[in-house]
Amino acid sequence: RCGLAAGRSYSGGGAYPSVSLACPLPGVPKAVFAAAEGRERFETRVTVLENGLRVASQNKFGQFCTVGILVNSGSRHEAKYLSGISHFLEKLAFSSTAQFGSKDEILLTLEKHGGICDCQASRDTIMYAVSADARGLDTVVNLLADVALQPRLSDEEIEMTRTAIRFELEDLNMRPDPEPLLTEMIHAAAFRDNTVGLNRFCPVENTDKIDRDVLHSYLRSYYTPDRMVLAGVGIEHEQLVECARKYLLGVEPVWGTGQSRGVDRSVAQYTGGIVKVEKDMSDVSLGPTPIPELTHIMIGLESCSFLEDDFIPFAVLNMMMGGGGSFSAGGPGKGMFTRLYLNVLNRHHWMYNATSYHHSYEDTGLLCIHASADPKQVREMVEIITREFILMAGAVGEVELERAKTQLKSMLMMNLESRPVIFEDVGRQVLATNTRKLPHELCALIGQVKPTDIKRVVTKMLHKKPAVAALGDLTDLPSYEHIQAALSSKDGRLPRLYRLFR
Repeated sequence: RCGLAAGRSYSGGGAYPSVSLACPLPGVPKAVFAAAEGRERFETRVTVLENGLRVASQNKFGQFCTVGILVNSGSRHEAKYLSGISHFLEKLAFSSTAQFGSKDEILLTLEKHGGICDCQASRDTIMYAVSADARGLDTVVNLLADVALQPRLSDEEIEMTRTAIRFELEDLNMRPDPEPLLTEMIHAAAFRDNTVGLNRFCPVENTDKIDRDVLHSYLRSYYTPDRMVLAGVGIEHEQLVECARKYLLGVEPVWGTGQSRGVDRSVAQYTGGIVKVEKDMSDVSLGPTPIPELTHIMIGLESCSFLEDDFIPFAVLNMMMGGGGSFSAGGPGKGMFTRLYLNVLNRHHWMYNATSYHHSYEDTGLLCIHASADPKQVREMVEIITREFILMAGAVGEVELERAKTQLKSMLMMNLESRPVIFEDVGRQVLATNTRKLPHELCALIGQVKPTDIKRVVTKMLHKKPAVAALGDLTDLPSYEHIQAALSSKDGRLPRLYRLFR
């Protein structure tokens, strides 16, 4: 009876037959269900191979996996090299290799397993990642090993990369959203000419200087097994280790294993300072609804590294400050109760943006506020932002603290619903610490943050010189000395701060 009923075709709208739910439908693959008793293992497993390469994985129920190679290499390591090498490597990723003749061949190989690929370079890490069907793991790891260790770096590919980078730099300066540019400027001001203060984007003058020999020299120093992690989410650990041994153990990279120029192990030196770019912003966004001419200011202070205990209180503080654009649909779930909304955007209608950011690295961090307003309001805008920094050291309400902690936990858990985000979290933590703090451990640490913790980290932060980035019409921008004097006030007497800017 089941077979007869299952074989019929129905056009919809008619009566449904009485088909037993216990009978499988013909031609449909057998379903795989997560067993209730076999609770998914949440721990992250790490294995170190003989050559120093770390293999990290976390199992996750589902058909697809995300696998990638993370390298402890980024723009902060370019002190002894031409600036912009990491930017070049990011653009050259997943091009032709020893096994694959072109990027098209790589993409076609991945398509057979429903896969996509991506490469991202940051200040301290380069990440090659692939999301694909877990049954194609062997092919994926083989491809990743080839992309990371056997790239051809042909003259044609390098020339195309030069063109792409020039276009990206031009686009960066024309983009209505100045946040990427301001982020570069605030890092340059905070860590002048060292480590994370080095430019993440390739300077225009270096695009013609970077060639295969320069890239090989850099790769020889930094693309070594002890500086790499093969991370995977959604696969069995033993299977990933087996693939790593097969494709990443005993493989000689295309640049050889000759003498390197040495690895830069400098620790970030916070300097503070100001970086200003006078720019006409009147024609940034032309069209039927142009963005008004604005001046953008970002003020930052040194926080801490993500390896320190104070990292969690700083993360809560950043969430408590929150902020965003002056026009934002939505309610409290979008952060409308954060300080920068309540104290700044809701009270000063002429401010277009006030947003808090927290950048954290292995040896330092930077908490900053980005604000935008009409050029005639710059002086008052800087006054308001410096006041918010000083008010951080004041009383912290129990309700706002609990709200910030709840928002931070919610954001953490919601982000970790995504396999690529879990992959990046696993890879970065293992790369930095050889282990991984699990989400429930982080939530417990967030829950333990008290008002005294917030006050302690802010007091420590306010003792540092500020870092300032300014972009646009800066005619009315207060001097750096005035901003520094305002932020160095220990008693927070606001009337005196106001007079500094008059």
